[in-house]
Amino acid sequence: MRFRSLPERRARLRRVLSPLRDFLHTEAAGGILLVAASVAALVWANSPWKAGYQRLWHTEIGITVGSHELVLDLQHWVNDGLMTIFFLVVGLEIKRELTTGHLAGRRAATLPVAAALGGMVVPAVLYLVIAGGTAPKGWGVPMATDIALAVGVLALAGGAVPASLRAFLLGLAVVDDIGAIVVIAVFYSTGVAFGWLAAAVVGVALTVFLRQFGVHQIMVYVALGTAVWFALHEAGIHPTLAGVAMGLLAPVTPRVAPELIDADELADISSYEAAHHTAQMARSSVSTVEWLEHLLHPWTSYVIVPIFALANAGVVVSGDSLRDALRSPIFWGIMAGLVLGKPLGVLLASRLTIRSGRADRPEGTTTRQLLGAGNAAGIGFTVALFIAELAFVDDLGAPIEDEIADAKMAILLASLISGLLAFAVLRQRSRAADTKLS
Repeated sequence: MRFRSLPERRARLRRVLSPLRDFLHTEAAGGILLVAASVAALVWANSPWKAGYQRLWHTEIGITVGSHELVLDLQHWVNDGLMTIFFLVVGLEIKRELTTGHLAGRRAATLPVAAALGGMVVPAVLYLVIAGGTAPKGWGVPMATDIALAVGVLALAGGAVPASLRAFLLGLAVVDDIGAIVVIAVFYSTGVAFGWLAAAVVGVALTVFLRQFGVHQIMVYVALGTAVWFALHEAGIHPTLAGVAMGLLAPVTPRVAPELIDADELADISSYEAAHHTAQMARSSVSTVEWLEHLLHPWTSYVIVPIFALANAGVVVSGDSLRDALRSPIFWGIMAGLVLGKPLGVLLASRLTIRSGRADRPEGTTTRQLLGAGNAAGIGFTVALFIAELAFVDDLGAPIEDEIADAKMAILLASLISGLLAFAVLRQRSRAADTKLS
């Protein structure tokens, strides 16, 4: 067995922490834009210009490819199209965390996996107890965690939050994303057309084949990903899963080992040719996963997710709509799932896992801080809104607008309450906060 020297260990630690630091910084900043877009949607949908809001997002746009025509309204182009890029970044993040990040080792992954499962199961059960007789398909809505807003709350809490708790919450959110992907694929895809599904499988298989034979041109995979997206859409399976699949298939190993690159040659930008060669060498020394995540993550955080919020958070708030929501089991099921179920599930699963000896408590954290992380996980905004659009439909797949409105109002209010609770719990410095998990 080869033991690494101290400089080697430090260099490896920097390689692991640098993507995490970049990820958290982008998510925290993107959370501000997400909140701003959500507020703008609410104001617009309740202003004298609310009819324009509805007209904009229901504007139909069609694309014709040969004999096939795809016509969707603008909201669905955002939800089914742009959000595929969001889920591509989710797939890339899952791949990186499972291979080189906080979920790479079994013991390191055990606690966030257990906490995420507890934070998904308990909210779903609470929802079914409260609203299962009215709209049972909505159980997937309170399972979701919005990593951008959750990380933003931790950033606002500042120095009161240890770095280990941020890493724990990120690992929990990644597993939560995996759960959401499975739920969408299995429970919210109906009426599967198996011919088109076979075409999607062929597209994924071709991606694997080309990767094995050393094809590196990104545009080839963009074309394949687009074909897989279209095939999944026609198959009746939510097409955003194409983004997840392509992200998970991206290589995590650089084409050229960084230690094989001459630093002096890399610094040569004396001419256009030298600069072009330098750029090629630098690109080859970084894995496709890290390169794509660095390229796309700012776009998803600063552009795509805020546009999604603008298109989906426009809930009409009035005396009648509030009374209808307060009488709706859907509203209370989602509220209970996110505000109570998330922190309860995260904390109970974490305590049981740590006490069993299967995982270590995040260094420097307390019971109160784990509870605060659970409160932050109750901010279910982006993915919860996404699942709500899929869950509350009739037998023909048409949206049930009243149920969607009740769900959205619950998501917005529950996310606000969860965020405030997380901030209050994490910022409080009392003697009770020094009680460690045993």
